[in-house]
Amino acid sequence: MPLALLALAIGAFGIGTTEFVIMGLLPEVASDYGVSIPTAGFLVTGYALGVMFGAPLMTVLGTKVPRKRMLMLLMGLFIVGNLLSALAPAFSVMLTGRVVASLAHGAFFGIGSVVAADLVAPHKKAGAIAMMFTGLTVANVVGVPLGTLVGQSVGWRVTFAIVAVLGVVGLAGVAKLVPDVPKAEGVRLRHELAAFKNVQVLLAMAMTVLGFGGVFAAITYIAPMMTHVAGFADGSVTWLLVLFGLGMVGGNLVGGRFADRSLMPMLYISLGALAVVLALFTLTAHNKTASAVTIFLIGALGFATVPPLQKRVLDHAHGAPTLASAVNIGAFNLGNALSAWLGGVVIAAGFGYTAPNWVGAVLAAAALVLALVSAALERRDGVPGKVVAGSAPAERPAVVAHH
Repeated sequence: MPLALLALAIGAFGIGTTEFVIMGLLPEVASDYGVSIPTAGFLVTGYALGVMFGAPLMTVLGTKVPRKRMLMLLMGLFIVGNLLSALAPAFSVMLTGRVVASLAHGAFFGIGSVVAADLVAPHKKAGAIAMMFTGLTVANVVGVPLGTLVGQSVGWRVTFAIVAVLGVVGLAGVAKLVPDVPKAEGVRLRHELAAFKNVQVLLAMAMTVLGFGGVFAAITYIAPMMTHVAGFADGSVTWLLVLFGLGMVGGNLVGGRFADRSLMPMLYISLGALAVVLALFTLTAHNKTASAVTIFLIGALGFATVPPLQKRVLDHAHGAPTLASAVNIGAFNLGNALSAWLGGVVIAAGFGYTAPNWVGAVLAAAALVLALVSAALERRDGVPGKVVAGSAPAERPAVVAHH
C-alpha cells in the first residue's frame, strides 16, 4: 500500500477523534459554559448535521478543484474548526467551531475514498479504502480515550488544541505524500448528480443508513445498558467502548480484504451476522463476559460493511464518483441519527434498555434484504458496475503503486 494512504489515515484519525471525544467531555463543557447536559448535547447533534449537509455541499464546491488541493483545504477547515472550539469564549462559538470542523468530515472521507482507490490496482481498491478508514477506527481505540483522559485531567480545551495539531500533521502528510492526480476530463457537476439516478448507488446508500444504523441503535445506549442491565460500574464503560473500537479496527481491515475478493458475499455475511448478534445482545446484555464479547462483535461486523459499501458506491458511480462517495459518508451519520432516535423511542415507551438492540437487529436485517435485492437486480441487468446513461467517461486508469 502506498504511503499516501498513511497521510489519509492520519487525517481520518484526527476527524474520528474530534467526532467522538466530545461525548466523554460533555459534563466538563456544560459546566464551563453553565449550560445543561442536553444543551451541551447540541455539540454532538450539530456535528452530525454538519457532516450530513457538509458532505455534498463541500464536494460540490470542490468540483473544479484538484482532489489533492481539496483534501488540503478540507484539513485546513478542520484545523480552524478545532482551534475555534479550543478557544471559544461562549457556547455559541464552541458550537460554531464544531459545525465548521464537521464540514470537512464527509467530503474528506468521500474524496479520500476516491483518491485511495485510484492509488492502487483495481483488485486492491476496497483494501485501500479500508486502510484510510483505519484512522477513524483507531481513533476510537486510542484518540477518544486519551482525548477524554486529557480533557478530564487538564481541561477539554487542551484536547481540542491537540486535535487541531493532528490536523496540521494530516495536512502536511497530504501535501507531501498524496500525488497530484489531475481531475478526469469532461467530469461536470451534472455527471456527479447523474450517479444518483442509478438505483444501485441509491441501494448501497440505503444499506449504509440501515446497516450502520443497526450498530448505533445499540451503541448509543451502551452506558445505561451496561450499568443497569449487565451490572458494570460506571468507569467500565470506557474500556467497553475501547473493546468496541478494537472490533471496528479488525472488522474494517477484514471487510476491506475480503470485499476485494468477493464483495457481495462479504456484505451478506457481515449484515446477516450483525442482525443475529444484535438480536442476541438482548440476552447477552445480562452477563458481563457475554456482553463484552458481543460489543466487540458488533464493532467488528458493523465496520466490516464499510469498505464494501463505499467501494460499491464507487463501482456504480465510477464515471463521476466523488459526490456519491461523499454523500455515502453522510449516510452513515443519517443512520446514526435515525437509529439513536428510534432507540430512544423504544426506551421511552417502557421496553427497557435492551430494546434498542431489537431496533438494531431489524435495521441490519433490512439492510441484508436490500443487499439481496441489489444483487438480484444486478443479475437481471447482467452488467455489474453499470454506469447510468449520460454519465461522464470513466476515470483515467488508476495509479498503481510500486511494491
